[in-house]
Amino acid sequence: MVLYDVCEEIRLAELGRILGAPAAALFPQATSSERIRFVRPPVREPIEGAELEGGVCAGGQIKYYDYGVVSVTFDMPFAGKWQSLIELASRWLWDSTFEGHALRLVRQKLMRAAQALAKPYPEWLSEDYVIFQIHEVSGTTAPGDLVSQFGQQIAQVVRGEVVPLSDSERSEVLQSRISYYQNDLAVIGWNSAFVFDTAVGAQATTELLEYANSQLLEFRHYDELLSRELEGVYRMLEKGTGALARWRLAHEATRLHTVLLEVTELTEHTENAIKFLGDMFSARFHRMVAMKIGVPDYKNLVSQKLRTAEELYHFMVDQFHQGRAFILEAIVVVILVIELAYYFYGPVSYH
Repeated sequence: MVLYDVCEEIRLAELGRILGAPAAALFPQATSSERIRFVRPPVREPIEGAELEGGVCAGGQIKYYDYGVVSVTFDMPFAGKWQSLIELASRWLWDSTFEGHALRLVRQKLMRAAQALAKPYPEWLSEDYVIFQIHEVSGTTAPGDLVSQFGQQIAQVVRGEVVPLSDSERSEVLQSRISYYQNDLAVIGWNSAFVFDTAVGAQATTELLEYANSQLLEFRHYDELLSRELEGVYRMLEKGTGALARWRLAHEATRLHTVLLEVTELTEHTENAIKFLGDMFSARFHRMVAMKIGVPDYKNLVSQKLRTAEELYHFMVDQFHQGRAFILEAIVVVILVIELAYYFYGPVSYH
């Protein structure tokens, strides 16, 4: 899958009218697990199969999230031996073919749906993630058997390495595994995952992997946005904080405060886009995925920059008030001098 952060918001209802698809297809009420629900379900649009350099794509779908992320998922069928899968993984994880095809598709779709985009971005951040979804492995029936017999191969697939990994590296990869039933398994990596489950069972897993990557993409965007804003504030403050400069701080402080409120609101919206209705396993799975791909790291960066921006905002407001007080005091002094001059010397007349 490939995800792009294309705008601040996608108006899903308007997008649905543009696409002309039935409402039921556009707004599924839940994922395969009824206990996992999107607050605003993404619009889903199927894509046709295609012949790609990385293999034959049997189809897939494009999903439009209301917080401005568009994801493209390609379904690449596979049947064969472990060595063939390892070689495919090594190629797919580092091949830009899928990203190039996804970018062309998204640009084509968004040209048609431009009216549904609020505040489109001139440049798009992107994330890609590969899910190796296996339904059957000969000679194994339980995840424990799968790990004990083929742990090395699974680790190589997740890492995208053709050469066998060391024991310590293999153990590190397999530590990030999770199962709910006795017949399912997921091994999570930072840029790929190995999923052993039925097609229906793997759907919720795929949804959560995609959602976590969309969160990562959003926090990356907020991090870059705040970095640019803070750099602009620092440059302005370096020019000095004299009386006149302080007077100009009001406008900059207001703009910075607006950015603070927008980022805080969008961050909360992104974090609360999905609800786990009593499904503790799915919530735990999501936390594991988010931790593995780095969502908490970027979230912490955003939180730190929000605190810095808030401190700068209060500093700028204080500087503005001091500057305004100085100017008002200067005006009072001038008026007082004029009044004293009038008192002692009387009105000035010109001939």
